[in-house]
Amino acid sequence: MTKTNVLFLCTGNSCRSQMAEGWTRHLLGDRVEAYSAGIEAHGMNANAVQVMKEVGVEISGQSSKLADSLSDVPLDLVVTVCGHADENCPTFLTKAKVVHVGFDDPPKLAKEAATEEEALNHYRRVRDEIREFVQGQLPDLLP
Repeated sequence: MTKTNVLFLCTGNSCRSQMAEGWTRHLLGDRVEAYSAGIEAHGMNANAVQVMKEVGVEISGQSSKLADSLSDVPLDLVVTVCGHADENCPTFLTKAKVVHVGFDDPPKLAKEAATEEEALNHYRRVRDEIREFVQGQLPDLLP
């Protein structure tokens, strides 16, 4: 069976898109080949890696990469997970079906946190929202 190629696109490919790739590999890996990339590459976010590990999903082996690095992958679906990526989606990606599903930016929210635990709770909330999307709506979007 051929897997559906899904790309999660974010601005920096450090947090939200990485979590979405991890959840998709974990939950739908039998039928979806998940990728993540950014308009920029900011490196992996250590807090994102930590909160995913808390729920048994290992993403530390993933890497932050530019969308251009996937130009030869025949994508079936592109999911933009932040407004900036939605507004600046590279044109080569628009050959695939493009859907925008926005999630809050944990690093931005965490800057206002008084404690490390409060900061991590922002990551956990977004992690869980992404899981709900991957389990609930993503299967319906697949071609």
